[in-house]
Amino acid sequence: MRTSPYETIWYNASLATMTPGGAPYGTIRDGAIAARDGRIAWVGARAELPDAPERLAERAIDAGGGWITPGLVDPHTHLVFGGDRVADFERRVAGESYVAAAAGGSGILHTVSMTRTADEATLLRDALRRVRTMIAHGTTTLEIKSGYGLDVETEMRLLRVARRIGSELGISVRTTYLGAHVVPPEYAQRRDEYLALICDVVLPRVAAEGLADAVDVFCDAIAFSPAETARVLEAAQRLGLAVKVHADQIADTGAAAVAARFHALSADHLERTGDEGVRLLAEAGTVAVLLPGAYHYLRETVKPPVDALRAHGVPIALATDCNPGTSPVLTLPTAMNLGCVLFGLSPEEALAAVTRNAARALGLNDRGELRAGARCDLALWNAASPAELSYWLGGSPCAGTVIAGRPLSS
Repeated sequence: MRTSPYETIWYNASLATMTPGGAPYGTIRDGAIAARDGRIAWVGARAELPDAPERLAERAIDAGGGWITPGLVDPHTHLVFGGDRVADFERRVAGESYVAAAAGGSGILHTVSMTRTADEATLLRDALRRVRTMIAHGTTTLEIKSGYGLDVETEMRLLRVARRIGSELGISVRTTYLGAHVVPPEYAQRRDEYLALICDVVLPRVAAEGLADAVDVFCDAIAFSPAETARVLEAAQRLGLAVKVHADQIADTGAAAVAARFHALSADHLERTGDEGVRLLAEAGTVAVLLPGAYHYLRETVKPPVDALRAHGVPIALATDCNPGTSPVLTLPTAMNLGCVLFGLSPEEALAAVTRNAARALGLNDRGELRAGARCDLALWNAASPAELSYWLGGSPCAGTVIAGRPLSS
């Protein structure tokens, strides 16, 4: 029988609660957090605790004077795939564009070919290695998309692997079906048939087997049109699935407006979204997920409309976009640094972008802030200030992660 009010208390830490409207970062100096049944049961200044931490909890952990933030949330990854795209990297640094590579049979379709031949054990082994790195740098929740199979069985395999990652590592994983990534080569002259396969065959199966939490579409010049995107999103919503959109990375095709029309959880990329698209996202309550790793890797010159997003009050999230071709980025602190340096976010905006706003981009209202009742997902940092999380490039001062009140080993 439990005799203490709490299971665990972390104390002797500065807390970046990320609750809006107060001090920068929602800071509480010399704070404490208490967990019970996987939730934050109490958070505040240590001086406000009614008794010593050791008498209030079954386990009291001295955080050593570092910082505690909400566990980081990565709302956009493609991290289950076969092979690599090192050859693409070599061609790109030699000057070839992303569009030219895609037209030349490289790009996404190269990864599709490699992924189709990879068995489930290999895909899981390689993905687990990547996710362990993410955890070691503060990530406690992430989204994983399919989209490198583009046939029924491989897409199912990718989603199964994504689900297994969560159960094997204890991390929260949200899965997204991205069959509408590009048109596979065997359907090159039969786009309508491929869309029918997605809408009439794969989506019902995905929903029936509980393999996806959301559906995404790559709506852009090299992928699917707004009308084709709407067709898939309508089918997804009929099945009760949330929707997301890869929007306006290469051209302003009106993808942001499509995302807004369907009240998508998020519209991602947005490099070429105009002011009207931003306004519509704001009205719809859709989160803008910015992907600075892809911007950096592709040597883009057109930035997403950060000033317009701020002006219209669109929540801004950041993600690694971890994928083999355009963003081989594994850690959210790296994405935070790039978001600050390349897109002009402040370190506080960057931390909000990988905590409360990123959680919202996944439809998760139970995490992303340190507040009573929230899921007790934490990241502990050997840092003098939260700005250090965005400062270091290529490493991070993460001292540990906690998921649902339980310290997690990466």
